[in-house]
Amino acid sequence: MSTCCFHCLESVPKGFSATVIIDNTSQPMCCIGCQAVAQNIVDQGMTDYYKYRTVRAGKVEQLVPEQLAFIKSYDNEDIQGEFIATNDNISEVFLSVEGITCAACAWLIEKQLLSLKTVKRVDVNTSTNRAMIQWDKTNTPLSEIITALAKIGYKAYPFQADTEAQQKQQTAKAYIRRLGVAGLMTMQVMMFAFAMYFGMFSGMDSNFEQYFRWISLVLASPVILYSALPFLTNAINGLKAKQLNMDLPVSLAIFGAYGASCYATFMQVGEVYFESVCMFTFLLLLGKYLEFRARLKASEFTANLQKLLPLTARTLDENGNEHIIAAKKLKLNDIVLIKAGETIPADGELVKGKTTVDESMMTGEHQPVTKFIGHNVYAGCVNHDGVIEIKINKIGQNTLLNQIIRLQHNALTKRPKLVEITDKVAQWFIASLLIFASITAIGWYQIDPEHAFWITISVLVATCPCALSLAIPTALTCAVATLTRKGILIKQAHVLETLSQLTLFAFDKTGTLTQGKFTLDAVDILDEKYSKADVLQIAAQLERYSEHPIASAFNEYPPAKHDLNNIEVHPGLGISAQNAANHYAIGKSGWFESKKTNAQASLYINKQVIARFYFVDKVKSDATKLISSLQSQNLSCHMLTGDASDAGQKIAKQLKLESVQTGLSPKDKQTAVEQWSSQNEVVAMVGDGINDSPVFASAHLSIAMETGADISKNSADVVLLNSDLASIDHLLNVAKQTRRIIKQNLALSLLYNASILPLAALGLVAPWMAVIGMSASSIIVISNSLRLLKL
Repeated sequence: MSTCCFHCLESVPKGFSATVIIDNTSQPMCCIGCQAVAQNIVDQGMTDYYKYRTVRAGKVEQLVPEQLAFIKSYDNEDIQGEFIATNDNISEVFLSVEGITCAACAWLIEKQLLSLKTVKRVDVNTSTNRAMIQWDKTNTPLSEIITALAKIGYKAYPFQADTEAQQKQQTAKAYIRRLGVAGLMTMQVMMFAFAMYFGMFSGMDSNFEQYFRWISLVLASPVILYSALPFLTNAINGLKAKQLNMDLPVSLAIFGAYGASCYATFMQVGEVYFESVCMFTFLLLLGKYLEFRARLKASEFTANLQKLLPLTARTLDENGNEHIIAAKKLKLNDIVLIKAGETIPADGELVKGKTTVDESMMTGEHQPVTKFIGHNVYAGCVNHDGVIEIKINKIGQNTLLNQIIRLQHNALTKRPKLVEITDKVAQWFIASLLIFASITAIGWYQIDPEHAFWITISVLVATCPCALSLAIPTALTCAVATLTRKGILIKQAHVLETLSQLTLFAFDKTGTLTQGKFTLDAVDILDEKYSKADVLQIAAQLERYSEHPIASAFNEYPPAKHDLNNIEVHPGLGISAQNAANHYAIGKSGWFESKKTNAQASLYINKQVIARFYFVDKVKSDATKLISSLQSQNLSCHMLTGDASDAGQKIAKQLKLESVQTGLSPKDKQTAVEQWSSQNEVVAMVGDGINDSPVFASAHLSIAMETGADISKNSADVVLLNSDLASIDHLLNVAKQTRRIIKQNLALSLLYNASILPLAALGLVAPWMAVIGMSASSIIVISNSLRLLKL
């Protein structure tokens, strides 16, 4: 007997014996799942599937009761509102189906579902692995359809496209419809035109020739009035907004030729150009469609983050009972159960369990991140291997995922100065083009009136600066998409432009060049009334209110239990509080006019120094490599730190920095950056994004390491979501490549327009050649920009 499973073609385990009679032959199966599916296929009379399949079926996994219960959650009306459309009692759903490999799979799925009495229509797309199903859901729940697919070995779940994806799909369909009409009618009109060109109607009565003109007019009208209408609409909208856009010269060419041909037909004079204007429109639409597809590819990386969110979530009530609800109905402080392999539905704090999480959607790193109780987890991330419970602390637009989407959208919406300049150039170019086309028309009407019209149209179309207007936006879109995938979030439009102009990098020390994970190295007690334990307990209680990295060094010590009030954080100094007996403070050395030392922190009681603390903090492993790389690019590197100890000097020497300034307040850091700027340096400041807000405002470019869930409060221009210094090198590389691509795009577009203009004006470029040239220049520019997605 064969050792391979007849259904999935995998090996049959030793000692396992199961068969199914298929076409009067006993066939081996590798598991109970494959046996059940194969038997179901036989019982339904669908054994032809095995004759026509071209790829092996996937190995079947039996549905356990828990999975069946989860499938039934799709019958919830609140959840169904996200993915089911209903019209005249017929519901429609798109299902993503795993395991579709060939046309035989599509046939099998359609046969299986159409055997259900309430299913009216099933369309399976083997390229997208999706199935469209129309059925009466009042008699058959969706879970029954999904279970029916599971019985034949296909795992299915609702497909939910976001609004932007749906709009793009509708745009693509509109292009196809307009292209179809233009192509069909162009072929019909061309038949009459070719016959007339080659003299097939010679000797025919002039009335018949006029008759064919009228037929051509009727056939060409849908092309002009439907397929070409968007060009005219966009041109008119531009004029209403007092702007000359790219569609204006194209519209003048199309509707001018159509109007002239209609006049010739009605008045029975001159020549008609219906076949040319139809072909012209078809080629234009084809070029625009190809351009649309290329731009769609450029933006798809930044458009689909919302799809990472699950539709459902498991909440736990006070008694620990599970309830499956729509994820969008989660509320703050809900307790949510997340099992291994499931996607986290909202931001929350881990309150039970331990796990590893895939955060690659925001950091670009696929290395699992270990999470313990008290750690935050984020919507859209995948829970790897533990069963955990989280307490929801961010929902809706406040989740980290939606903040990334929103900030990313804002960065792409804001227009860099270079884009504004090229748009103004394009505006003037179009105005000049219209004047030049008018001069060309007047000139050629004096020389050769018969060809003047088409030469003018060629000038209008061939020199339309579409490629110029696409040169920069497409490159920026691709660059932002590439950086986002690597966990680098661009918040301001000027970033890529400024990066290539930098001359100096200034780094904060703690948490930027160092790991920011302090351990207490030594304690110096200055007042004998207090023991080391007393000092550590008071410091631990005060540091509970601080977010500074040094505060974490006291987490292992039990806090004192003083009844503190008037707790106040002093930026750049420390934190203070008081009770009925004493005033307490912990912060930098030299506070309250005390003697300044190299201790990283001092404890004050009633404004007198009681103890000094010394910490150790390791330099990040990739810091040396980054500094060397920056210096090799002639970028000077400096350190600005609030730490007054000699740790800054040691690290600066270790990393071979050009200079270091220690014991600085936020104002001092700001002054240092402003001083560099006054010396014509273009400064980038790298810090933590919260404590460094003042100096960030003074730097030409600010880069922050990831600072937690609320990145919208981060004042930096760039946020490194993975807190990896190597990302700065990648950021610089992408910026340089983007600048190079933009220069190439501008050169290509300007070279094309400069070379085609005199050729078109001299009558050496036919209208159809002009259309191909204009479309080709745009597609070449977009394709060149798409290379940035590979970085």
